[in-house]
Amino acid sequence: MRRLLLFLAVTASLAAMAAPNAEKVAQVQAGTEKRAVVSWWGFNADDSTEFVQAAIDSGAAEVVVPYVGAPWVVRPIKLRSDLELIFEPGVVVLAKAGEFKGKGDSLFGVSDASNISIRGYGATLRMRKADYQSEAYEKAEWRMTLDFTGCTNIKVEGVRLESSGGDGIYIGCTDKQPYCRDVTIRDVVCYDHHRQGISVIGAVNLLIENCVMSGTSGTAPEAGIDLEPNGPEERLENCVIRNCIFEDNAGAGMLVYVRPLSRESAPLSILFENCYVRSGKDAGIAVGAVKDDGPKGTIEFRNCTVENTQGSGAYVYDKVAENARVRFVDCKWSNVAIKGDRPPILFHARRDGLATTIGGIDLIDCRLYDNADRPAVVIEGEEGTSARDISGNVTVLSPATPRMEVKLPAEGVSLNLQHEIR
Repeated sequence: MRRLLLFLAVTASLAAMAAPNAEKVAQVQAGTEKRAVVSWWGFNADDSTEFVQAAIDSGAAEVVVPYVGAPWVVRPIKLRSDLELIFEPGVVVLAKAGEFKGKGDSLFGVSDASNISIRGYGATLRMRKADYQSEAYEKAEWRMTLDFTGCTNIKVEGVRLESSGGDGIYIGCTDKQPYCRDVTIRDVVCYDHHRQGISVIGAVNLLIENCVMSGTSGTAPEAGIDLEPNGPEERLENCVIRNCIFEDNAGAGMLVYVRPLSRESAPLSILFENCYVRSGKDAGIAVGAVKDDGPKGTIEFRNCTVENTQGSGAYVYDKVAENARVRFVDCKWSNVAIKGDRPPILFHARRDGLATTIGGIDLIDCRLYDNADRPAVVIEGEEGTSARDISGNVTVLSPATPRMEVKLPAEGVSLNLQHEIR
């Protein structure tokens, strides 16, 4: 009897939500009510797209998606400028089954917009990755949960983003603005995405902090986060990723890949600080393709920890000595490169013609915890490549005497390995 009463109460509540509040809607449309609650337009357990979109399109400065005891099922939703979108605790926004057939259909998306805040502590935005990976859908990697391109002054806080057919969050460009500017992502969880937890194509003044990016698998690169421009006009300036966790990703935990940038591109300024990578199937930290005619600047990893990854703890490849510098400061690696024959730290000239002389790398006061009798650091490359300007100090805590293998011609390689018996 109690279950029946509860069912009837929930049914009555949902029925009440389904009935529009014409008076409140009119007040929002007249501009006398600055706060819009989506349920004023209605609720439909099968498809609430029109209600969510109408509330956003109302022009209200603040739009609230309330908790109604059932998911808000939607098709793709378009955001707009000058919007504060709030999801109440417990809210689930769920991508409608059988929809999102377009290769770029995202749950929430916007281009060339400004002043957007999304807040949802305790709320979940969930897509249907397994469906998009099935034969019923055309293969694609752009069905994002949150898709921002060419936007300015964006803030995302507190939400949990799950199971997209692309990235949890995509920060990209348009012809009007080849980057997003002034972006803050804080206290966000990106779980079980198809391509990346977060992809950063172009960003100026980006802060990502206190976030978790885990369980990425589906299509390469499958990283926790990937900073990877598409063209030389895009920028990665003042990008800070701080106090974040990257775990159980099929690709690298943290990836920076800048092959499309040229010597005419704006200098890089990227900082990962106090970040933690664990239990990934590839490298913990990867930096690739700072090529011969690539950009200047700095990519720095400060006080970052990597443990229990199948690939190398640090993997820097095709990174030319003269261009953007890569720095590891006070970083720690423990039980890394646990599968295959890769070393804990690997610097590699991998692709012919990208970087003829690899280097421009600092390791400052770093520590490696390793039980295996193997080289701690390997520097290698294709025939005709060389290494230069790799320096610093790494304390190796291991029962075996630490060693470095340099498998190509080198000069200015002065990496000091200090031994502590573990």
